[in-house]
Amino acid sequence: MIDDKKLKEEYKELQRKLSNPELSLDRKEYGKISKRLALLQNSISKIEELEKNKKALKENKEILEKEEDEELKKLANEEIKVLEGKNKKLEEEIEKETNPKEELSNEVLIEIRAGAGGEEAALFGKTLFEMYQRYAQKMGWSLNVLACHLTDLGGFKEISFDIKGNEVEGNLKYESGVHRVQRIPETEKSGRIHTSTVSVIVLPKPKEKDIEINPQDIRVDVYRASGPGGQYVNRRESAVRISHIPTGIMATSQSARTQVANRENAMSVLRIRLYDLEKEKEEEEMDKEKKSKVKRRMRAEKIRTYNFPQDRITDHRIKKSWGHIENIFQGNLEELIKSLKENLE
Repeated sequence: MIDDKKLKEEYKELQRKLSNPELSLDRKEYGKISKRLALLQNSISKIEELEKNKKALKENKEILEKEEDEELKKLANEEIKVLEGKNKKLEEEIEKETNPKEELSNEVLIEIRAGAGGEEAALFGKTLFEMYQRYAQKMGWSLNVLACHLTDLGGFKEISFDIKGNEVEGNLKYESGVHRVQRIPETEKSGRIHTSTVSVIVLPKPKEKDIEINPQDIRVDVYRASGPGGQYVNRRESAVRISHIPTGIMATSQSARTQVANRENAMSVLRIRLYDLEKEKEEEEMDKEKKSKVKRRMRAEKIRTYNFPQDRITDHRIKKSWGHIENIFQGNLEELIKSLKENLE
């Protein structure tokens, strides 16, 4: 439902902000407001046309109720059908213009972190990574590991990697959240089922113009990668850690062959995290009805359970289950992702 009054109030408020000379000093904010104002300007004229049509619609409905002339009532009925068709089209256009779909990125950063469950959680983190890796291969996407912390048994305490390819964000954005696994660990001698959790965060890569980082706001530390890491850690070269001083956000990379490449990777991760923080703040300012169905706040929520004894995967957001767990872990996520898109978009 379009709130005509609210859109007009927003339009006036944006005009007021744009008339402030100081705003021109903030290029990013000026561009953002100008873009939104131009969008609303086009919609305001359609809102006025819609209001005019609604008035005419009301008059024609009154004719149907009060007039006895059948010919006049017939004309009024025809006019009502035409006006209702026009109004529906105008409302759809206004809705589309004032609430444009978010542009999806062809590159995402994914971070998998072991939660409750210790070593078993880390082992499941590795299982999830391999599932996404196989899915990426099927889709023809490229995957690059940026940083990885392996445990003594080969699990992933934490792993960061980026995936590039067509419609990457559109297919993987619903993976953000807590994934719970119920299974008998290989190290369990009594055959008892354990429950562990792993968190997955999917962050889209912003455009260069969307986020600016002041060189004076960062600190770069170079160190030798240590600890287990297998093929995901390059010990021959130096790892890089970049810290953003104002926010305390850090990004590391240790898998590239050169220090320069590791620095570029870490900078890319930092840019993504800062952009995500900025979008998070914007979401907090938005009205509740405008918020996305999949919010950044939902990262801490349990989204899916993998029950190995029952050979069942359940997504709690759409209350749907699938069997054949091992088949899905081979990277066959198409059916699952299709269901999420149909129910959450």
